[in-house]
This record gives sequence, structure tokens and C-alpha cells, in this order.
Amino acid sequence: MTTHDSSPLDLKLAALETAARLGEGRVTEEALASARQVVERARERRRLSADHTVVGFFGATGSGKSSLFNAVTGHPLARAAATRPTTSEPLAAVWGADGSEPLLDWLEVSHRHQLDGPAAGVEPSGPWSRLLGQRWTRKNGRQSDGQHGRTNGRQNDQPGGLILLDLPDFDSIAVRHREIVTRLAGQVDVLVWVVDPQKYADAALHREFLEPLAAHRGVTLVVLNQTDRLAEADVEAVTASLKGILAQDGLARVPVYPASATTGAGVEPLRSAIAEVAQRRSAASERLLSDVRTAAKALGAEDAGGVPAGVGKADEARLVDALTEAAGVTTVVRAVQRSYRLEGGRRTGWPMVRWATRLRQDPLRRLGLRRGEVPQRGMNRVSASAADDPRLHRSSLPERSPAQRAQADGAIRAFAEVTGAGAPDAWRSSIRRAARSHADTLPDELDQAITSTDLGAGKGSWWWHVVNALQWIALAAAVAGLAWLGVLALAGYFQFETPPAPDVEGFPIPTLLVFGGLAFGLLLALLMAPLVRLVARNRARRARRRLRAAVSVVARERIAEPVTAEIERYGAFREALAAASGRH
Repeated sequence: MTTHDSSPLDLKLAALETAARLGEGRVTEEALASARQVVERARERRRLSADHTVVGFFGATGSGKSSLFNAVTGHPLARAAATRPTTSEPLAAVWGADGSEPLLDWLEVSHRHQLDGPAAGVEPSGPWSRLLGQRWTRKNGRQSDGQHGRTNGRQNDQPGGLILLDLPDFDSIAVRHREIVTRLAGQVDVLVWVVDPQKYADAALHREFLEPLAAHRGVTLVVLNQTDRLAEADVEAVTASLKGILAQDGLARVPVYPASATTGAGVEPLRSAIAEVAQRRSAASERLLSDVRTAAKALGAEDAGGVPAGVGKADEARLVDALTEAAGVTTVVRAVQRSYRLEGGRRTGWPMVRWATRLRQDPLRRLGLRRGEVPQRGMNRVSASAADDPRLHRSSLPERSPAQRAQADGAIRAFAEVTGAGAPDAWRSSIRRAARSHADTLPDELDQAITSTDLGAGKGSWWWHVVNALQWIALAAAVAGLAWLGVLALAGYFQFETPPAPDVEGFPIPTLLVFGGLAFGLLLALLMAPLVRLVARNRARRARRRLRAAVSVVARERIAEPVTAEIERYGAFREALAAASGRH
């Protein structure tokens, strides 16, 4: 088991895992499952031997795949036949067996042959011999010190191990054979596709395997086997035709090796290519990087590259305006204005007619919004405070009309459409869901926002007390004048001698008190009425601002912030995809 520092592959795997997590519910389940599988498979492959390169031989029935496998290994390991599938289970040729068992167990390859060097007849020279014949070379050309990995007391710079797999035919009539090929095509480090001159253009091979694996061209080799069946002049033409078809599959730069397992022609260049790949020990990482890029591409298949518009101040303001109206704020504002006018009339109007205003119910009290008053008799202040707690309090606003509900729904939908404009359809849908994530509780939260807002109910104006005092003084003067005149009239009726009432400029003071008090009170009431209306309008405007601010908090927390979070999630998803696919 080997450990790894943070490498480009580690970073891309983490980015792919992040993208899959962020894409849950937004990306197709098939793409998500594929990404998770890639991450899991990559981590398992890296946990196992990183010193071995696994090369799989894939081919159709009759392509000579097993014969080529034997020719490349230099050992008659695989059973070969020209007319029917002979490989029913994966077969492994292993050089450098130490540490390979867990890897082969993971590959589910039970048929294994451990080889120490090239077979008889294979020249022990060149890269193939240097890679596969280390033990053979030590045994036949040098003295070993008996310690693994050391020769003549010096550290041996031995390349990593190699595992060649002979696999069942991908076009076998046995379903299990095809399942094995499909599974191992996603697990091996290097893919060697063996074709023959008769079926190199087979549609099943190109459509079902080569095209989907085009992203793995860096770890793909193609062998045109059985060239001994072609005239020497035709080999180049068929090879060129095969390269053209591969280019259409997206594999333009994949090397093609003409070879013949029967004559041995072209086998040595193929051995060298495999040996070179194994010596680099990077095939596994290259394969996994290709898997990550492919999975990232699938996750972003529906991403047109657009950027959502995002939440703007104007968009949020329009949403708040619509919710303000839908929540019945206008009704509350009117109630605040009427409540102040009613209370102002009671405090500054002519005392003789104030009783009539008491027949009219306070509109804020009718809506359940008049709080902060002195506790009623029999109610202690703790009980009054609990009654005023907005969390325990609901308004008595009229039930939202269908038009108001439609207005709120339309505003939320419009907000989601505007802010999500530019995002792919799946993410626009998720943005719409985010905008409506609190739709069920939104009416109650708006109602609570209204009830918790200080509307200034119960708070009068300082000048009310002055006017009220003047009204009562004027009324007292009028009452005193009437009482004086009454005493004078009663004394005259009983024939009592009374001094004449004092006068001012010929007008008796009792009369002046009566008419002056009444006139002053009525005039003061008339003069105060416009002032009361003016202040009522100011109070209403202040209440609207406060209520709108309260609605704005709800709109931001329950609509704007979830939408913003979803848009940020999409941005993080795109960044993770870009990191996984290597775009930055």
C-alpha cells in the first residue's frame, strides 16, 4: 500500500467529488453515479500497488488477441483459436509479483501467471528485457547479494511491475464475457485494442467502446493484427484507413501498430511501447485523470456555460414591494392613519362631542395590532408583556385574497426567473425551488413581521396635552358662565336684589365666559383637525417604512438568501468542474 502527497490527481479527485456533492438534485443521477464511481475506483486503485502497470488486451472474436498476447509475453499462456471465443476468464501475466495480489483481487482476475523473465526465443535486450527480465538478468548476468532490490551492494533502480491481461472477446455471445470486458475497460491502466484487417471498422467496437473512451487516448494503443494476411503493399493502406476511422472516434493521436502474432512481425515495437509505458509508472495516474475529466464532462453536459444574473438591489426591491402589498401592509398603514386621527380627535376635539368618537372602534385594535398600552385592570404587567409578544401574537388582518396570493407567488416567481437568468435549465429549476423553499411558512412569517413592528400605537403627540388642557379650560369657562347666569336668573325669579354682573365694554362677563368658552373650544377643535390629519399622514408614512423594512428582512432571509446560496452553489459547482477537468 502506498501513500500519496497532494498531487494534481488528488486535487482533481477532490474537485470531482465536490462537484458531485454540489450537483445532487441538479444533475442527472446517471452522471452523479458515474462521478462517484470514478472517485471510489480511483481511490481504491491508488490504495493498491502504484508500482504496477495494468495493460489489458481487448478485441473481437477472431482478431487474434490471445495469440498476440502470447507473442508479446513470450509465453504460450492463453488458449487461442480463430473461429470461436476461447478466453472465458481474464488471464494475467505478472512480472514483479510482489504487491500484485491485492490489485489482481480488485480486478477480479483469478488466473495468474508469475513470470521472472522473457521466454526462450525472446532476445533479452532492449526496453522489454530491461523491464521484464530484471530477475532473469540478475540470475544470468550478475551476482545477486541475496537481498531484494540490491545488486552487488548497490540500490537497484528496478522499474515497477507489469501485469498484462488477456480478456474475453467484447462481442462474445456470452453476456458475462461482455460484462467482464466492460468492467475491466474501466479499471485497467492501459487499453490495447486488437483489430484485424477484416473487422477493423466494426461499428460495435467503435460506437460502444472506442468513442466513449476517446478521452483516454493517452493510455490507448491500437494493434492491427494479422497483417500476414495482407499483401505487403496493402498494410500501409489498411493502417491509414484504420487511423482515419480512429480520428473520427476522437483518437487521432493514438498510435497504431501493424503486427502479426503468427510471424512475429511488429511485436517488438509493441513490446517497446508497453515497456516504455510501464517504465514511466504514470499510466495509472493518466488513466485516472482521463476518468476524472470524462466524469466532469458528463456532470457539466447540461451546463451551457451561462452565469446567473444574481440578486440585484432593484430585483430585491421589487420583490419587497410586491410582498409588502400582498402582506396587507396598505391596510395596516391606513389603520395607523385612522387610529391616530381617531385618538387625536378624542384628545383635541371639543369635549362636548368626544363621546361620539368613543362609539367608533380603534382600527388597529380591530386588526389586533394595538399594543404597548397600559395594562388593563386585573392584568399584571407580566401578562400584558406576554400578550404583546409577537411570537405569541397574530394579527386579525383579513385573509389574503386570491389576487394578493397570486401577486406574492408571481413576485417570487419573477424574482427567481430574473436572478437565475443565464443558468442551465436544471439549475434555474433549483433556483426556483430555493425561492419557494419557505413558501408554506411565508404568510405566517410576514404576519409575524407585521405584528412585531412598532407602529407607534398608543403614542400620542406632546401637543395633545396642551390642546386638551385648553379645551377643558374653555369648557370650564363656559360652564362657569352658565352657572353664573343661572344663579342670576334664579335670584331674579325669587325677587332677590342682586348687584349687576360686571361687564367688559358693555358685555356681561358671564355671557362672555359662556360664548367665549364655547367659541374658543370649537375654533380650537377646527384648527387642530388639519394638524391631526397632517401628523396622521406622517405617522402612516413612518409606519409604512417600518413595515416595509420588516417585510424586507423576511424577503431577504426566506427568499433572497436561499436564492443567493443556490447561485453560489452553482458557482462553486462550476469551479469544481473546471478544477476537475483541468481547465485551470
